[in-house]
Amino acid sequence: MQKNHAPEHPALSVLRDTFTIYKLSPDASIPEEIRNCDFYNVSKSAEELSVICPEQFEVQSTHSSPDWKCIKVKGPLDFDLTGILAGISDILAQTNISIFAISTFNTDYILVPKQALDEACSVLMQAGYKFE
Repeated sequence: MQKNHAPEHPALSVLRDTFTIYKLSPDASIPEEIRNCDFYNVSKSAEELSVICPEQFEVQSTHSSPDWKCIKVKGPLDFDLTGILAGISDILAQTNISIFAISTFNTDYILVPKQALDEACSVLMQAGYKFE
């Protein structure tokens, strides 16, 4: 099966919340209150449980990283498309903006440090991306 390249520049938006990324032990339970958020993410491996949620929720964790903003790629995206996340992350890497990427069934989300959001949006717009 041949993969299709992504449309030249998918539309982007910035979620309104500021997020914290938490690292918990792999046997920790997911805090019930975050399930009411508009956006949160939980990933589990044998080594850890990662939780990303709006900053107003306090999660007991071994490590945390606060002050992240989230850029959303307008979806849904077809599974045959390639290069969407790579294109965005490459532009941000060239400007030394670190990212934390999340992919879901429908689309991709790119978290950037809150203090780098304006620069991230600016360089993405200079590269032809539009924000809605």
